[in-house]
Amino acid sequence: MSTLQKMSHFSFTDLLSESRKALNDLTHLAMDRRIRLAVTGLNQSGKTAFITSLIHQLLHGLGGANLPFFSVVAENRFLGAKTMLQPNMEIPAFRYDQFIATLTGNKPDFPRATDGLSEIRLAIRFQPSGMIAKQISPAATLYLDIVDYPGEWLLDLPLLDLSFKAWSDQLFAFCQEGPRERLSAAWLSALGELDGNGAADEETMRLVSQHFTRFLQDCRDQKTGLSYLQPGRFLIPGELKDAPLLTFCPMAHPGGVVGEGSFYEVMEKRFESYKDRVVRKFYQDHFSQFDRQIVLVDLQKALNHGPNSFNDMQNALQGILNSFSYGHSNLFTRLFQPKIDKLLFVATKADHVAANQHPNLERLLNRMVVRPANEAIFQGVEVKTLALSSVVCTQTVVRDHHGRRLSFVKGRPKGRDKEVMLFPGEIPESLPSSSDWEESRFNFLDFQPPTIVGGRSGQIPHLRMDQAIEFLLGDKVL
Repeated sequence: MSTLQKMSHFSFTDLLSESRKALNDLTHLAMDRRIRLAVTGLNQSGKTAFITSLIHQLLHGLGGANLPFFSVVAENRFLGAKTMLQPNMEIPAFRYDQFIATLTGNKPDFPRATDGLSEIRLAIRFQPSGMIAKQISPAATLYLDIVDYPGEWLLDLPLLDLSFKAWSDQLFAFCQEGPRERLSAAWLSALGELDGNGAADEETMRLVSQHFTRFLQDCRDQKTGLSYLQPGRFLIPGELKDAPLLTFCPMAHPGGVVGEGSFYEVMEKRFESYKDRVVRKFYQDHFSQFDRQIVLVDLQKALNHGPNSFNDMQNALQGILNSFSYGHSNLFTRLFQPKIDKLLFVATKADHVAANQHPNLERLLNRMVVRPANEAIFQGVEVKTLALSSVVCTQTVVRDHHGRRLSFVKGRPKGRDKEVMLFPGEIPESLPSSSDWEESRFNFLDFQPPTIVGGRSGQIPHLRMDQAIEFLLGDKVL
């Protein structure tokens, strides 16, 4: 066979393979047997641990002991789950194998945070409950595509509705208050030396954008804990690291006619290019294809950092809600215009506070998203908030303390070698008042994961992961 014939043969084979894959995906969609589940989270919310635990619970759910609230398991219709070949060859794989090894090793630790888009496919085998479905087949398969992406990228979607001037004005207003006023000083000083109508040069553009990037990094820092930070790729650039596309920053309009090739004109062009080539492309290629979405939030961290961090997180959550494509998912929309029809907000690390504080975690998260969530519900989206732990690291212990009955948590705090028992404090059930912040009542700790008996084959202790799975998948395994 000649080289040309081999190339033609391989091209035809590849085309046939891709056609079969497309036909299979279309069939699963038409039968309501494929779900694209998007998982994202605000900074350090435990996203990688959540997805790792979610996969592990499904892969080891056949016994039923660890998923009592997942209806298909409770009804003994669950026939098992397995990972499948990577569905999209151009998207990096979510490395469950590496992450579960870290989590269940001799010295267990939480997996490192992911810094880009990744994906994994699971096949969930079950017995249908409906009479007609049973007649067609005694067993059915739900294909679950879990898509992991940084929360910073999700926060870019509101940029699509802003001009460069509007975005710049918004950032400058933010920098007049709270920690941004202090943290932005070096960037604003460097920016102030530029003439907006002066001739732009690449070296100066790069220098001032580096100052802006450091400002965003300082805002996200552990000591500050801000969440509403744009553009997201400045913090997690992925494949765009050092690209001119990320060399711009907000700039005040110089007034009058903006000169061609001026700093302001080039900044504006790069901002619009960023929206078009990064934000809009992400929306079209990925976000618009999601069926269901989970947003993870570490409320304890926001409370620890004070009112500026807490309010900033609330603004970020509201911005996220305003970006979703809402509406019921019927056969037509699933095939041709998928829309998110279920949205789950999760307060993570619930085990880091005592069990009697978990309802307050859910109430607080509810109050933070109530207005935009009501709009989503009106448009037909099912919205739920849930306090959970992907991996339970502590135990709640009730003790008498100075005549009071208090709930303590027992576990190994991050960075320590031994277990401690401490009173972690209380979660407010409503938005904190000024007196709450003045009393400095919030000082929650992070904890290390426990040793998993049985290693990679053992059960990972969780809190309400099965309730999350039921909300997201329960109606698809009937």
